[in-house]
Amino acid sequence: MTTLDQQFSEIVAKQRVLESHPVFSSIRDIEDLRLFMSWHVFAVWDFMSLLKQLQRKLTCVNLPWTPPGNPVAARLINEIVLGEECDDMPGGGHLSHYEMYLLAMKEIGASTEQIEDFVQRIRAGISVEAALKAVKVDPAVRHFVTGTLNTASKGSVHHVLGSFFFGRENVIPAMFRSLLAHWQMDEKDAPIFVYYLNRHIELDGDSHGPAAWTIINELAGNDPAAIAQIKSAAEEAIDARIGLWDGLAERLSK
Repeated sequence: MTTLDQQFSEIVAKQRVLESHPVFSSIRDIEDLRLFMSWHVFAVWDFMSLLKQLQRKLTCVNLPWTPPGNPVAARLINEIVLGEECDDMPGGGHLSHYEMYLLAMKEIGASTEQIEDFVQRIRAGISVEAALKAVKVDPAVRHFVTGTLNTASKGSVHHVLGSFFFGRENVIPAMFRSLLAHWQMDEKDAPIFVYYLNRHIELDGDSHGPAAWTIINELAGNDPAAIAQIKSAAEEAIDARIGLWDGLAERLSK
């Protein structure tokens, strides 16, 4: 292990709780999957705010343009944005992963009305908290999304990195493998969703996760203050995801 790896060993151990969360074995039929996706789509949506904030902080999106402070970090974050915001679709074309998820929901008959109503309200300039209240999301979803947006909008670049890497990129492949391992339905029932899961296992495991780790190495190095911020945000993100899954598992059990 490198010194930086050792700094985050406790966080990595905490991520293992997510891999074996009972929510994945609770999805037994198509109705369970519809409920799962109607909750999870909010995590698919709010992920992009973490990513776009990193793009804002690590590249230049202002006019007049100036060179980024760290070309390595800028290149890597732009590559991640490319894959997340306009990825290849099976059969051709490109969509964001959020839009791909909406297609998967419609494919299995899951309602997208709540999330699309929410996003439309955001487009109209309504605050995230007001929009969540208006569309009547479950409290567990509201807590998760508001926490993510608070980190994205108010956190330092190191806070956003901690949430982005340890709460998302570094844990998603294992979570999705666990979901597929407990899969109790024919994959033909949800081919786009299965493609979505496998695509994230591939991208996050092979490219996006390692790229985000490289950015952490580039920006934090062995700076104790930076590492402390990353660890704090990582713990908050993992706890928030556990809280989301706990709430969903309770709903599925009913």
